[in-house]
Amino acid sequence: MTSERWEPVAFKARVDEVLQRFVAEEAGLLTLVDPALGPVADQVEEAAASGKRLRAAFCYWGWRAVGQPDSAALLRAAASMELVHAAAVVHDDLIDDSALRHGRPTAHVALRGAVTHHPQPAVAARALAMLAGDLLMSLAGQLFVSSGLPAAYLGRARPLWAALARELIAGECLEILHTGAAPDTAASLKVVRYKTAKYTVEQPLLIGAVLGGADRRACEGFTAYGLPLGEAFQLRDDLLGLFGDRELTGKADGDDLRGRRPTALLAETWRLAGESERARLDSLLGRRDPDGDHLAAVREVMRRVKAPERVEDMIADRVAEALRALDELRLPAPAAAALTALASSAAVRRS
Repeated sequence: MTSERWEPVAFKARVDEVLQRFVAEEAGLLTLVDPALGPVADQVEEAAASGKRLRAAFCYWGWRAVGQPDSAALLRAAASMELVHAAAVVHDDLIDDSALRHGRPTAHVALRGAVTHHPQPAVAARALAMLAGDLLMSLAGQLFVSSGLPAAYLGRARPLWAALARELIAGECLEILHTGAAPDTAASLKVVRYKTAKYTVEQPLLIGAVLGGADRRACEGFTAYGLPLGEAFQLRDDLLGLFGDRELTGKADGDDLRGRRPTALLAETWRLAGESERARLDSLLGRRDPDGDHLAAVREVMRRVKAPERVEDMIADRVAEALRALDELRLPAPAAAALTALASSAAVRRS
């Protein structure tokens, strides 16, 4: 994709090619240490192989938005954002004990086959998955610094990289700390912001822009666009996690409810519910492992109090806020068109 028009399929193919080559080489180096590491290397490659490449796209268009041309080196730097995401996914699935991702077993489930001889195979597989996620995060930094961009450019983005990692971890920690607590919308939205919104949209966009020489005022505009859009992205994920088509999401439905995670959907349900409905939710969610019938009953309570509609409104408000900020940035037409299209891709989707 070297034309001025945003071509998401062609862009994804370029990012996929960068990642496939880089990660395959690194996985090969891992197995050179010992062939027994093959299953771990396979999971590293598997984790990096999937994704919409939205984070790379936001980084790319942050660069283009400040007047920089298409660049193979920048594309490699942008692709590193996807390895951050791959690492976060492996760790998130491990923390949440999720069994499926993109319709396939998650890393800690798939790796059980490599440790059948271990006295505690499930524990060992989880440890291997944790280390695979750690390696992916390390590879993200390696791909970024070896992208081919000038050292001075990379230096400008170093503080943003530090913030990206710190805030992502803060969000994961906050989710754990709030899991099982009384539902609270403000607390849930803070988890949304730090666990997902920042590293999905705002930080990749800012990194691309700062690499390209953006000034402070431009960065403030990119944050005004990126934060609400990132929040809309995660709010959509929350809805899809309970009301989406499992065939399209590739995830086990109801994981958030089973884990009593602090989603905005659950918090808004609780806020809108009356006393009897709250008692019903407590009864349903207090079970150790709610089955399909119990989850269906929770969905019914959510529909009755119109919580999904409330979250849809929250998504629409944030997309509108992001697009207003984008309009005020007065970007070159190709960048404005691409970031407008990306806003729709992030917030209006079925998987």
